[in-house]
Amino acid sequence: MEAYKKEFIEFMVDCKVLKFGDFVTKSGRKTPFFINTGFYRTGGQLKKLGDYYAKAIADKFGTDFDVLFGPAYKGIPLSAAAVISLSEAYGADIRYCSNRKEIKDHGDKGILLGGPIGDGDKAVIIEDVTTAGTSIGETLPIIRAQGDVDVLGLVVSVDRMERGQGKKSALREIHEKYGLETTAIVTMAEVVEHLYNRPYKGEIIIDDTLKNSIDAYYEQYGAEE
Repeated sequence: MEAYKKEFIEFMVDCKVLKFGDFVTKSGRKTPFFINTGFYRTGGQLKKLGDYYAKAIADKFGTDFDVLFGPAYKGIPLSAAAVISLSEAYGADIRYCSNRKEIKDHGDKGILLGGPIGDGDKAVIIEDVTTAGTSIGETLPIIRAQGDVDVLGLVVSVDRMERGQGKKSALREIHEKYGLETTAIVTMAEVVEHLYNRPYKGEIIIDDTLKNSIDAYYEQYGAEE
């Protein structure tokens, strides 16, 4: 596993973004782990997060695109942080853009904030985590309503590696249904590999009991591919 992936996993633990316990996902699944990017709360944390996203984006999509779209609300700071890092690390001056939950009818009117999107633009979507793949079906129509936009793909922080609407992974379903390439900074398999029975700051984050719970979760919801 690359060093930056290990660093990112530990970064999530330090920021309390990656948590273990009893949770329920947006799709209604009871899960022993949860990723909440809302816990990145300081400038320093967002700067580091943007750097990790920028590397994942550049590795998968390069930097020859125009817009990084972050769906409201969590995608707003993600897109802003990542384009700053793309500019600093790769010299790529990419626009950030997000949608409003309600259309603004005065001043800077419309459904979008940040940079505009239009005909001929190439865009990448940035999200925190995709579990069942439902949010992408809401985001794509917003982008494509702006014009003839080429949506290259989707980047998330963590691939939960579980079923979407069927038996395949949510990211695989997105690829097959919408023709989008997908990537993640890390997968849950990499998270488990790095933290299982390995002390971090004097603590075992994933012990045998938790590992059994994670394994049981994947027996029920794990993707076939």
